[in-house]
Amino acid sequence: MATDTKKEREREELHRAIWAIADDLRGAVDGWDFKNYVLGTMFYRYISENLTAYVNEGEIEAGNTNFDYAKLTDKEAEEARDGLVQEKGFFILPSELFCNVRARAAVDENLNETLEKVFHNIEESAKGSQSENSFAGLFDDFDVNSNKLGSTVAKRNERLAKLLDGIAAMNLGEVKDHSIDAFGDAYEYLMSMYASNAGKSGGEFFTPSDVSVLLTRLGTVGKTEINKVYDPACGSGSLLLKAEEILGQDAIRNGFYGQEINITTYNLCRINMFLHDIEFDKFDIECEDTLINPQHWDDEPFELIVSNPPYSIKWVGDDNPLLINDPRFSPAGVLAPKSKADMAFIMHSLSWLASNGTAAIVCFPGIMYRGGAEKKIRKYLIDNNYVDCIIQLPSNLFFGTSIATCIMVMKKNKNDNKTLFIDASNECVKVTNNNKLTPENIDRIVDVFAKREEVAYFSHLANYDEVVQNDYNLSVSTYVEAEDTREKVDIVKLNAEIEEIVMHEDELREAIRNVVEEIEAGV
Repeated sequence: MATDTKKEREREELHRAIWAIADDLRGAVDGWDFKNYVLGTMFYRYISENLTAYVNEGEIEAGNTNFDYAKLTDKEAEEARDGLVQEKGFFILPSELFCNVRARAAVDENLNETLEKVFHNIEESAKGSQSENSFAGLFDDFDVNSNKLGSTVAKRNERLAKLLDGIAAMNLGEVKDHSIDAFGDAYEYLMSMYASNAGKSGGEFFTPSDVSVLLTRLGTVGKTEINKVYDPACGSGSLLLKAEEILGQDAIRNGFYGQEINITTYNLCRINMFLHDIEFDKFDIECEDTLINPQHWDDEPFELIVSNPPYSIKWVGDDNPLLINDPRFSPAGVLAPKSKADMAFIMHSLSWLASNGTAAIVCFPGIMYRGGAEKKIRKYLIDNNYVDCIIQLPSNLFFGTSIATCIMVMKKNKNDNKTLFIDASNECVKVTNNNKLTPENIDRIVDVFAKREEVAYFSHLANYDEVVQNDYNLSVSTYVEAEDTREKVDIVKLNAEIEEIVMHEDELREAIRNVVEEIEAGV
């Protein structure tokens, strides 16, 4: 318990420090853009310390107890370049380590150029190696010459030096001490902080931690390990990494796979992997349009698929005559509408789901009841017994939208031909402007999901015929009766009370009449 309290205290300290840096340095830079600088600098510090700790550990074990990689000359360090690139995926010269660049920052009149060169060299070090894809373009969004940092080179450098000092002052613990995932936690906090302040522009790239936990727990019920986890619209990677947090570091045997169309967010996702201590050979994140150009044909199927794809975005649909023959979409016999790609993400995920796997996907509620092509796809899913559960979530859970979303859970190996419907619309607490799922809310949802229980006003297990009778409508409200919280009125009791009031009224009138008569008689 004391350890948990200490951990919480350190986390709060860290969050305060991050907020102070962001507040101090933000200036003219929009918060959502500025996070690229904060996260980029955190990443630079992390890989510098990670590499230093790795080299030092090896030397100390070999008996060289006073060894410190950061104090070597660049020439001495060059001898280890090839081996380190092979083992760690990258190489940094001692003079270009975070601690050494920061130590000279205040007197470096060309700090912007120094950082640009360092970032270029880190990316170049991975070229031609197995890790090239994990490092290419990682620092593209860290523009050291941006006017947003200042109108002159001197002002920009002053801000960059402050940024290095601020990140250096963060209590991020020892890199090799993974008991407090400080770098990863700092990343999560920054993303949620900026997403909540950036409205939709930021929120669409970030799934709040409580929703990530729920999706991952739904997808891993009864499992202690999985082969690999996949997110077809991975954003900044928060969903992918929840599997590691919930199951443990070694429980994802073959790694993390994701695809993201937005290049800035794609870079953030790869940085997030590193900050959570995922080695370059354990993740494969790609930047492409998942629906048109999926990048993981050679890696599917996946045992766990978790995703919060963009709601109702446009896609090429049947304007591309080849897509109806795509093995991901062809089984349903129809493509998702061009104006709403939601069902295309569902079909893609189902296609790449392992026979023993689970997909848990956040959905826009409209796809559960709209007609046309979406209804035909729902019919395909139900007729083939792929829909395991539909969960109605509370409104206002996500940054930038107040929509009450839902979750579709799919499986290929169900034990029955029924679909569970859960109404979790009231399972939340209000925190500032948003609703939040508490651990107790999540436990209740997962518990009922795992047991496939019928709970009055909360869940209903519908058989196949019932869904067909409802014309393949999958809205939770069709199946789970809402509790009537209005006060029940006892008519008989109410009539008796009215009768009593009337009698009392008559008595009062009689008494008043008597008093008036007495007064008049006295006159």
